[in-house]
Amino acid sequence: MLLRQLAIYGVLGLTYLGLALGYLPGLRMNRATIALVGSAFLIGLGALNLQEAWDAIDATTIVFLLSMMVVNANLSFAGFFQRALAVLLSFTRSPFGLLIALTCVSGVLSAFFLNDTLALILTPLTLSLTQALNLNPIPYLLALAGATNIGSVATLSGNPQNILIGSFSGIHYIDFLRALAPVALIGLVIEIGLLWLLYPEVRSTQPSEQLLLKKGRIFKPLYQKTIIITTGLLIAFAVGLPLAVSALVAASLLLITRRIKPQRILKEVDWNLLMMFSGLFILTKVTQKLNLLQPFTYVVNSGVGLLSVTAVLSNLISNVPAVLLLQPLIPKDNTQSWLLLAASSTLAGNLTLFGSVANLILAEAAGELGYKLTFWEHLRFGVPLTVLTLLLVYVLIH
Repeated sequence: MLLRQLAIYGVLGLTYLGLALGYLPGLRMNRATIALVGSAFLIGLGALNLQEAWDAIDATTIVFLLSMMVVNANLSFAGFFQRALAVLLSFTRSPFGLLIALTCVSGVLSAFFLNDTLALILTPLTLSLTQALNLNPIPYLLALAGATNIGSVATLSGNPQNILIGSFSGIHYIDFLRALAPVALIGLVIEIGLLWLLYPEVRSTQPSEQLLLKKGRIFKPLYQKTIIITTGLLIAFAVGLPLAVSALVAASLLLITRRIKPQRILKEVDWNLLMMFSGLFILTKVTQKLNLLQPFTYVVNSGVGLLSVTAVLSNLISNVPAVLLLQPLIPKDNTQSWLLLAASSTLAGNLTLFGSVANLILAEAAGELGYKLTFWEHLRFGVPLTVLTLLLVYVLIH
């Protein structure tokens, strides 16, 4: 019995270590496979039986995530994101104007569509833009990284951890938006100010000689259909219809098509993320069953304590696992604590390059295109941005 208990604690500890690092030394495993394998071993050791593990997976969250990925994939194939960036950039030709435009468009889009997907889509567009204008891409990549995180704070559909919190808390979409939209808007202003201070080359307001940004191809029938259905989805969110069901219906309508092969859409679904979420739900259930969260119970009762614990955990094990670990400690009707958890888990992702999945996606995509965003380059921007935005959250929400 003692040996079995030690094995359970060992597997749980090793799994969370792997989730924190993003890999296990000597093995080719990512966070998704680490979460899944750790969950399987815990089931095998009897920490949970198979039915308990299955029941631990929150179907609402998985369905919402999957559906939003299908919606995002259709918007991407239709050319919506490229068009949105091109339209906004048509109003400015200066380095500072471009910084503001990129921050605003990525921040606003990430409020309504998953920030991880936007980071992946907008990174090559940002790099092609800076290449065309012979600009240093680093401040613009940092603008994209920070804005996709900050903008996603505003709504329940902005990022995976907010989707989780919406499922657990039952907060209305509009109430969440009303509370956290000011944090997102002021946070984007703070980001622009920091980049202006850190990178003198972006301060120029002189128009560039040329702006060679391709508008991208628009597939008109798919574009029109996707815009109509996505607008209907956002209206459904606003009037209070169930988030997961609304997103599922919208995704299903988009999959009824003669324009695009379904395998192209399904190939864009992040199955790794869905697998990781499923594993994390099981790991969290085991953590609750072992009563390992008891030390945090009293700390999260205060605003400062909740912000601090969430920020630290988000950078140790990433923001989604942090939310899953802390959510059992927050009463369902404590709206203020849910808002603090949502804002701090997202904004803490800006602290380091490893703080959020969106950061990692952006860094990897930039690396594949020949540009290196280093840990230290991100850190000197991320630390002041995170501290200032978390202080803002405490002032506005507490």
